[in-house]
Amino acid sequence: MRLNRRSFAPVLLLLGMGVSSAASAVDITGAGATFPYPVYAKWAEAYKAKTGSGMNYQSIGSGGGIKQIKAKTVDFGASDAPLKLEELEKEGLVQFPAVMGGVVPVVNIAGIKPGGMRLTGKVLADIYLGKIKKWSDPAITEINQGLKLPDADITVVNRSDGSGTTFIFTNYLSKISTEWKDKVGSATSVSWPAPTGAGGKGNEGVASFVQRLKNSIGYVEYAYAKQNKLTFTLLRNREGQFVAPDDKSFQAAAAGADWKNAPGFYEILTDEPGKASWPITGATFILMHKNQANAEKAKEVLKFFDWAYQDGDKLALALDYVPMPDAVVKLVQVEWKNKIKDASGKPVW
Repeated sequence: MRLNRRSFAPVLLLLGMGVSSAASAVDITGAGATFPYPVYAKWAEAYKAKTGSGMNYQSIGSGGGIKQIKAKTVDFGASDAPLKLEELEKEGLVQFPAVMGGVVPVVNIAGIKPGGMRLTGKVLADIYLGKIKKWSDPAITEINQGLKLPDADITVVNRSDGSGTTFIFTNYLSKISTEWKDKVGSATSVSWPAPTGAGGKGNEGVASFVQRLKNSIGYVEYAYAKQNKLTFTLLRNREGQFVAPDDKSFQAAAAGADWKNAPGFYEILTDEPGKASWPITGATFILMHKNQANAEKAKEVLKFFDWAYQDGDKLALALDYVPMPDAVVKLVQVEWKNKIKDASGKPVW
């Protein structure tokens, strides 16, 4: 299928390791966002089988990925929080989107099945602000009439590391709630106002805590909710529709993205219009240096993501990610050719 194209401690996740099946195989290294890890893992496995080249990726969070690429300790960094053009220019970096997906609220409440509970952005913000403290609060029961909710304290779970997933989540809350925007704001790491029940490292850490803690709520990339069989909620979008998270609602949110006029591909996809749109949708980005001391490694990174753009759609869709549109891929490849150069100034791609 081809679209109209589109933990409690840090864990080192190595993808595509093994003995090379080809003499010319070159392994590459990356680090950063946990949001895209499930699809990067699938891509790396398939790419290794096809080419013999491995992609070794540290799923450490967007903040860590940005730090590592700036320090030049990896061949590419990965972040769900895009860097603005000014910072890219300052650091000598190029940024491009790899794939899109959704962040979803997940709960652990006895008797509640996936998709069986409704939330709004305002309720979600007030829970994380510490204003709504119990599942029996009228603000929740009013939009869930007929659903049996416990008169129990809400245990709030959030990310404890610098996280692009947190950036997407808090960006959405900032658009929905003026109080959230003024008191907390949007960033990869924020000062959580509500009493924190637990802080998890990575999407995997948050998923693990929500699984274990009764009456808890957290936020994770959708693939983690699916893989861990977590109870995701419906969410009301800006058109007033309660929608479920899946590839179709993520695609609907991404449909209006104006990548062509986004400097440095800086594009935020939260609270997008459309009756079918999932309101907490986002892209995940790859960061590379413009000037490459090791042109061979840089070319291998670009070859991997070119393969992912061309042949990774089915693997992405199976995990409910949204591949980048054809037109965006063409823009990205122009960026590669124009901005990523070897030591002599010649294009790597």
